[in-house]
This record gives sequence, structure tokens and C-alpha cells, in this order.
Amino acid sequence: MNCKNCYTELEEHDDYCRSCGGRVVRNRLTFKNLFEHVSETFFNYDNTLLKTFLTLFRTPEAVIDGYIEGTRKKYVNVISYFALAITISGLYMFIINKYFPEVMDFSFMSAPGQEEFQKKNMAFVQEYQSIIMMLYVPIYALMARLVFFNIKKYNYTELLVVFLYIQAQISIVSAIVVVALAIIGLNTNILGIATLPLMVIYSAYCLKRLYNLNTLDIIVRTLLFLVVLGITFFIITIVMLGVMFFTGELQEMFEAGKKAAEEAAKTKSAN
Repeated sequence: MNCKNCYTELEEHDDYCRSCGGRVVRNRLTFKNLFEHVSETFFNYDNTLLKTFLTLFRTPEAVIDGYIEGTRKKYVNVISYFALAITISGLYMFIINKYFPEVMDFSFMSAPGQEEFQKKNMAFVQEYQSIIMMLYVPIYALMARLVFFNIKKYNYTELLVVFLYIQAQISIVSAIVVVALAIIGLNTNILGIATLPLMVIYSAYCLKRLYNLNTLDIIVRTLLFLVVLGITFFIITIVMLGVMFFTGELQEMFEAGKKAAEEAAKTKSAN
């Protein structure tokens, strides 16, 4: 009998291929063994997916440093884990838009007359969510190089791995929490904003353990990271406003705001 994955010759009682590590399957596919395989893959405590998810909370350095140093079998590799996060985020957006559209309604945060502009922004974010997730990672990695300038533990490529794992973990947890709260009927609009500090805290926790820093050091570097992040997004906002100016959307936004202000003034004077 040969391995169905790499065609290496197997011994009679082999359960795994000694060459590629693939599991030896002798039985025909049935609903029973298909269910057993799915259960073992996703719900067994000892499987790599659940182990990776839990370990990224307890000891994130075990997963991240392990991958960087060459441990590739014990935990889900970084590309697969990030791809899983993108898939879950896509499923999350589908569920929210189809069954709980009010969750994505942030019009209460918009200035009068800017509701349509806010909706367009949210539609853009939803459509290009996967690309936006991927763009965050190289930006965060570059910022970390600046913030940890005097610690040479990781190069830029290794920092990409660090933030791929961190971003994936945050995305998976956020999707699960928001959908769960939407199902039980809780308003998640404010919750989505309230979780931002928790995301910062989790990222700081991971970096603290990865760089083996004391509490004061990571607090200072987190504040510096947030300053750099603010400057980065300020620059991105200026660029976006420039694009909107040349496309005419900025003028439309100002006119909508002016019209809303005039209507509000008329309503006030009438009362």
C-alpha cells in the first residue's frame, strides 16, 4: 500500500506516512467517518487549530516565536491562520448584512447631512475588507520597527508574521463576539467601538511577551505606537481627502452638510 499523498510505500500497520506525515485512510468515505473527521479537526482539544487559538491568548510567543524559529507542525502556520481569519470575517459580514444590518449602522456617529457619505464608507470597507486587513499588517510591522528601534530581536519579515497572527486572532474573536451578541439581541454598535481598547491591550500583551518587556516599558511603547498610528492615519486621511477633492465627492459632502444645516435652521425658526 502506498501513501495517497506522496506515494511512499507504507508498512501494513502504519497510521501515518513516515515521509509526508499524512494520515493513512483505509476506509471508504461515509457520513459517520466524515463527521468524525470534522469533529476531530475542529472540536478536539488536541487539534492544532484549537490549540493555536487558545495558545495565542495564554502564551502567544509559543506560537509566533515557534513559527519564526521553525516549528511548523505544532500550531497552524501563519498563512493558513490568517486565511482562516479572512474567511471567518467574510462569513461574519454576510451574516450581519443579511440578518442583523442594524449592527453596521453607524449613522449616529455622522454629522447632519453626512449619513449617505457614512454609508458609502461602510460599503467600501465591507467590499474590500480582506484587502484592508492585509494592508494593516505591513503598516503595523513598519510602525513596530520604529517603536522598537533599539531592540533588534525581529526583522521586518518576522514582524509581518507577528502581526499576521495578532490581526488574525483579533479578527476571529471580534467576528465571534459581534455575531453572538447580535443573535441574543444586544446592540453591538457601541460595543464595536468599545472593543478597540481591548484590541490595543491584546496587541500590547503579545508584544510584551514577545519582547520580554516590563509593564512600564510596554506602556510607554504602546503610547508611542498609538502616536505613530495617529500620524499614519492622519496622513492617510489627507490623501483620501485629496482623492475626494479631485473626484468631486468632497464638494458633495460639504453641500450635503450645508443643506442639512439650513434645513435644521428652518425647522428651529419654525418652532
